[in-house]
Amino acid sequence: MPIKVEGVAPLIAVFDMPTSVAFYRDILGFTIVQQSHPGDDFDWGLLRLDDAEVMLNTAYDRGERPAAPDPRRIAAHEDTVIYFGCRDVDAAYSHVRAQGLDVRPPKVAWYGMKQLYLKDPDGYLICFQGPAA
Repeated sequence: MPIKVEGVAPLIAVFDMPTSVAFYRDILGFTIVQQSHPGDDFDWGLLRLDDAEVMLNTAYDRGERPAAPDPRRIAAHEDTVIYFGCRDVDAAYSHVRAQGLDVRPPKVAWYGMKQLYLKDPDGYLICFQGPAA
């Protein structure tokens, strides 16, 4: 019998949890489903938007976080793209623009997917995509 998969939830290591929570929850619209402890400064959390899930985890243990993010680590995050299926990419674009994000308009990739790219506070690339009309 094959494996039955019901979803995927990438784990993202973040430098500053309250900043990441503000981005994923307050700008993109995710809700916190579960977290290691109450408030916005938790160590691990599961967030959900419709059928998509993402987990946030602190990159450093409490008391061990440096004063500023390591630029090499942030640069390496550009190698990771998290794709979210999105039927209305134009609406997603309008939403994030209304939230104050300065992003480029969606484009259609050579293989027929309309895509909206943006970066999260830790430099991870996020793409909302759906079939082009």
